[in-house]
Amino acid sequence: MTEITNKIYYVGVNDRNKSLFEGLWPLPNGVSYNSYLIVSDKVCLIDTVEVDFFIPFLKNIQEVIGERPIDYLVVNHMEPDHSGSLALIKKYYPDVKIVGNKKTFGMMSGFYGLGPEACSVQGGSAVLTTDTIEVKNGDTLELGDYTLNFVLTPMVHWPETMMTLCTTTSGVSTPLSLGEGQGVRLLFSMDAFGCFGALNGGVIDEQINCDDYWLEMVRYYSNIVGKYGTPVQNALKKLAGVKLDYICSTHGPVWHQYIDKVVGMYDRMSRYETEPGLVICYGTMYGNTERAAEVIARAASQAGVKNIVMYNVSKTHHSYIIRDVFRYRGLIVGAPTYNTGLYHEMDVLLSELAGKDIKNHLLGWFGSFGWASKAVGEIQKWNDERLHFEAVGTPVEIKQALTPETFAQCEALGRDMAAKLLSIEH
Repeated sequence: MTEITNKIYYVGVNDRNKSLFEGLWPLPNGVSYNSYLIVSDKVCLIDTVEVDFFIPFLKNIQEVIGERPIDYLVVNHMEPDHSGSLALIKKYYPDVKIVGNKKTFGMMSGFYGLGPEACSVQGGSAVLTTDTIEVKNGDTLELGDYTLNFVLTPMVHWPETMMTLCTTTSGVSTPLSLGEGQGVRLLFSMDAFGCFGALNGGVIDEQINCDDYWLEMVRYYSNIVGKYGTPVQNALKKLAGVKLDYICSTHGPVWHQYIDKVVGMYDRMSRYETEPGLVICYGTMYGNTERAAEVIARAASQAGVKNIVMYNVSKTHHSYIIRDVFRYRGLIVGAPTYNTGLYHEMDVLLSELAGKDIKNHLLGWFGSFGWASKAVGEIQKWNDERLHFEAVGTPVEIKQALTPETFAQCEALGRDMAAKLLSIEH
């Protein structure tokens, strides 16, 4: 197993078989389920892994500690890809004390029948379990060489989420007021600062080529955490001023060399900051809407926009479209009318975007129809009622196919978006 730093080990696993994370988001490069083991006077396991991987997970633990028992299991997040092995760990290590916050144990009881609210039947009598430790924000737990400090971060992105700050005991002053000082500081950050992609041998960022992980971090954040920008900002404020040596997320690499970069990315994304650029996505049945999208893109490019990405919403998984909407300020959408409503895949995409509560974006739109005009009005309704993006340009409605007039209107829409984007950039 990989030793991250003195007596702290990575004991996670890789999942290269699952095709969709949460049954929704593509995993072309797999995903890791990260767990960590602190070996000191007390042995502490930080989070577990999805239950399907329990046997290799157990072998990883035993490779580090042999027959030694686990004293504590800290549960930072209750989603089953991280808590799924809790019940089995409890069977193999019956004396382990499970550490979590009040909301953690409510969920643990519901998912696995574990925790202070769970009961076991002994001789016909119900007996409350006593093998848990409930912590509040700022509470600490001594392990010997290391001290754990618990930082509650609700709604990043579940209500029970928390992070665990681990410091060498000699470096501890007061909770969350750690300056430069002495000692090593690791943040076990649950899903925060994580990304899609299995780990291919190396674990710590300085051991691997991280190029493929940066956009996967944006996609992970936008798909999973994106709705919760304010709670992420609250979490970052709680950690402000803490000098970290390692960030140990539950997905992706352990961050060491790139800590400033990943924290900066989360700060920008949670404030909905964007890069200059434009996403154009469209639905099309017979190519007429697609031709309009090409005209709009060319006009925006000629007007000076360099970062333009185009997506057919029926061909590209929406996960990648959502990622790039988080990256770029401008969005232009277009689709045909279908069954006197909005083309299905565009309707789904707009619903997904609305569910992310994205802010600080510009929106232009266009649509086409054969015999019933509906798409343009439906897109405007989405923006008026759910998206609330700043409208740019005049919507273009195309009857059957482009005409010289609608061609010019598409060019005008592209130029209007470009002018707005460039004015913001400068």
